[in-house]
Amino acid sequence: MFNYFDAADIPGIRRDYPIGPGFLERFRGMSRDELRALQDARFRRVLEFAWKVPFYQRLWGAQGIEPGDIRGLDDLPKLPTYSKSDLMESVERCPPLGDFDGQSAHPAWARPQIIIQTTSGTTGRPQPLLYGPRSRELQNALLARIYLLQGMTSEDVVHSVYGFGMVNGGHYIRETVSHWVGARLLSAGTGVETRSAQQAALMRDFGATVLVGFGDFLRRLAEVARENGIEPGRDIRLRMITGHLGPEGRDPISSVWGGCPVYDWYGVGDTGLIAGEGPDMDGMYVMEDAQYLELIDSDSGAPVAAGERGDMVCTCLYKDDIFPIIRFNTHDVTEALSGTSSIGLPFRRILGFRGRSDNMVKLRGINVYPTAIGALLTAERTDYAGEFLCEVTREGNRDEMIVFAEVKSALTDALRADYEALLRARLGVDMRVQLCAPGSLAERTGVESRQKPVRLFDLRKG
Repeated sequence: MFNYFDAADIPGIRRDYPIGPGFLERFRGMSRDELRALQDARFRRVLEFAWKVPFYQRLWGAQGIEPGDIRGLDDLPKLPTYSKSDLMESVERCPPLGDFDGQSAHPAWARPQIIIQTTSGTTGRPQPLLYGPRSRELQNALLARIYLLQGMTSEDVVHSVYGFGMVNGGHYIRETVSHWVGARLLSAGTGVETRSAQQAALMRDFGATVLVGFGDFLRRLAEVARENGIEPGRDIRLRMITGHLGPEGRDPISSVWGGCPVYDWYGVGDTGLIAGEGPDMDGMYVMEDAQYLELIDSDSGAPVAAGERGDMVCTCLYKDDIFPIIRFNTHDVTEALSGTSSIGLPFRRILGFRGRSDNMVKLRGINVYPTAIGALLTAERTDYAGEFLCEVTREGNRDEMIVFAEVKSALTDALRADYEALLRARLGVDMRVQLCAPGSLAERTGVESRQKPVRLFDLRKG
């Protein structure tokens, strides 16, 4: 019987997508031309499979594109991008999974199973995430590649706060750490799945050495530990933290956890890991043997100029078993970094996640990314307590934003005016501020209950 392990082809993954010391041995010193040739060969294989998938037949056929029109990566920009809304339309058309899997394209005797997870639903109804055994294990290996590059070892005790249930995150990290790193894992999940105070005690009692998760909850967990008499750096001695940090960066997290090193990485549920920091902490290395990343203008769709921010559009060069991904617009915003790698890798580097273009709010002609407000307050205000949310309303013919910010000081009108003045000076537009006591926004943002806290409430939509 053809099973998960047969389809996963673990020896092939180890050979073609090395991790650990083999990763640096394979790619250090490789030329960009040699890397491009590797990418092109892998892209053509994925493209051939994608033509067998109804979703792409419809998407590309609507643009008059036929098999043979796209011969390699040089022709990639001729293909249209798509995003989550197109996948959700596919689900509505062909419930419950949509028509974007190619399981039936495989012969019956070697047909890979479909592994089903979903997105968190932060931007709306959860989207089905479909994987085959090989693509699932390969994206696990890619994350392990970054974890190992950052310094994780099989001797570590890893505490994970990524959520479980149908959400992919917790399962992804569990499989990565258990299957490919070999470390011991404390799969605690969110603050709902394992109470935050209990998580702090588990970390102390089991001797956690590595903490992984989304930056918002990582900060909150340190606060809860202290509230319960457990001191990070003394009772919990972490040697590294790695996760999704966001625009606020590493310093606020490092400081509350006793100053340990903090690393960033980026990926989405559909693609798995796209990029991650190395030991040099000099930007995120795009795993270009497995991911082809474009940065495009959110309005025109054209490539952005060097140094400009754009939407990340990803083509996975290895997903050729169930759901091929070609020019998926994540709508997450970043910018490419210039210069060469200090560790000798040929891969391009990006700055990291800097907001979502589809969450951008235009106020009086100024583009405002709500996720960037937390980074600004963290950098400029020592009395800011680390939690915020934004509400957007329409008043007459004008959009208005109010920022709710938790502060550690007295909630005075003078302090509120200071916050409003800071936002006006740095963002170039007026917005109201409402100061709140620490912890008061947790129920609305879901910082302890959701994998990704909600930062924007758009009340214009009714």
